[in-house]
Amino acid sequence: MFSFIVQRLMIGIVTLFGVAVMVFLIMRVIPGDAAVMLTGAGAGAVSEAELAQVRAQLGLDRPLIVQFVDWAGHVARLDLGTSLRTGNAVFDDIARRFPYTLQIVVMATLIAVFLGIPAGVLSARYAGTWIDQSLQALSIGGLAAPSFWVGLILILGLVSFFQWSAPLLWEPFWVSPGKSFTQLIWPALAVGLRQLALIARMTRSIMLEVLGEDYIRTARAKGLSEWHVVIRHGLSNGLLPVVTLIGFEFSALFGGLIITEAVFSVPGLGQYVVASILNRDYPAAQGIVLVLAGIVVLGNLTVDLIYGWLDPRTRLRGAES
Repeated sequence: MFSFIVQRLMIGIVTLFGVAVMVFLIMRVIPGDAAVMLTGAGAGAVSEAELAQVRAQLGLDRPLIVQFVDWAGHVARLDLGTSLRTGNAVFDDIARRFPYTLQIVVMATLIAVFLGIPAGVLSARYAGTWIDQSLQALSIGGLAAPSFWVGLILILGLVSFFQWSAPLLWEPFWVSPGKSFTQLIWPALAVGLRQLALIARMTRSIMLEVLGEDYIRTARAKGLSEWHVVIRHGLSNGLLPVVTLIGFEFSALFGGLIITEAVFSVPGLGQYVVASILNRDYPAAQGIVLVLAGIVVLGNLTVDLIYGWLDPRTRLRGAES
C-alpha cells in the first residue's frame, strides 16, 4: 500500500508541475499587457518609459525562466503572490471565495447522488419498461444540456414566476445557513443535473451487469424479496465504480463552475479566474489555476486510495507497474 501511495503522489506532483509550467507560459503569450492593465489606461495612452518602469516593478522585464523559478519558489513556500487587480494576497482572495464554490459543489454532488443512484437502480430493475425508457430519456437530456444553458433557463423561470434577482450580498453558509442555501441551490441544480444523469446511467449499466451474475440468481432462488436482492446483493457489490465516478466528478466540478458562476454572479473561484485572466493579473490567474489543479489532483488521489483500499487488486497492479 505504501508503494501505491508513493506512486500516486509522484504522479500528482508531476501533474502539478506540468500545470504550473503551462499556465505560466499561457499567461505570457495571450494578447494583452499586464503593465497597461495596471495603469488603467489604454494602449498608447502611457509612455513606453512609464510602462518599462511598471514592468520592472512587476519583474516582467526579467527572462521568463527567472520569472518562473522565482514564482515557483514562492509557491513552494505556499506564497501565491499579490493580486495586481485587488492588491490582496492571492491566497486571501481564494480563501474568501472558496466557500461559495465548495458549497455549490457539495450541494450539486448531494443532489446527483441522492437522485442519480435511485434513478439508476430503478431503471435497471425495470429494464425495458416505460419506467426505464423515461428515465433513460431524462438522463440523456441531462447529459446533453450544458450547465450554463440550464442555469439560464432556471433564471428565466425564476424571474418570470417568482420575480427572482441575483442577490446583492451573498451570505456564507456559517453566517446564515438558510439564506445561503436559498441563494446557491439554483447554481447547484444547474451543474448537478449533468452529474445526476451521469451517475444514473453509470448505476444502471453496472446494475444490469451485476443483476445477471450467478450469485444474484442464487439469492433469488433462496426466496429473498426482489428489492432485497437488488439493494443488498446487487447495489452493494456494484457500487464501487459509481463511488469512483462520484469522486472524480466532485473534484472536477471545482474547475467546471466558471460559466455557471458567471451566469448566476456568484463570487466564487470561477468568477475569480475569469476576472484575473481578463485583467492579465498574472499572480492571481496562475495561483487560482494551480489551486484548482491541486484540488483535482488531490481528489483523484483520494479516489485512487479509496479504490485501492476497497479493491486490493488495484493497488497490487499499480505496485507491479
